[in-house]
Amino acid sequence: QVQLVESGGGLVQAGGSLRLSCAASGRTFTFSSTNMGWFRQAPGKEREFVAAISRSGGTTLYQDGVKGRFTISRDNAKNTVVLQMNSLKPEDTAVYYCAADRQNYILGRESYKYDNWGQGTQVTVSS
Repeated sequence: QVQLVESGGGLVQAGGSLRLSCAASGRTFTFSSTNMGWFRQAPGKEREFVAAISRSGGTTLYQDGVKGRFTISRDNAKNTVVLQMNSLKPEDTAVYYCAADRQNYILGRESYKYDNWGQGTQVTVSS
């Protein structure tokens, strides 16, 4: 069993920044062997991919709409993955979810590759 706990969400004005963190834990869970991702879901919309990072941190993927504004990183010593969000826009408003791939897929954007999910943290960007 894996526990993923997100933090760092909140209300920010357009153009501002937020830093989301995801703390991972579990008795049989090896964080450094797990690709990690961030997804988001806005009201009335489907969940969508935001960013992902490989086990070593050497490879990252981003949704086109956040490239250049968001940065995903990880600290394998602390079992944490971080999403730094800059130049936030009202359309970034959503619940953001941390996700872990324990099935050893090649790093990807597809939600089926991630089998463990956090409870989510709300990000609201006002105009």
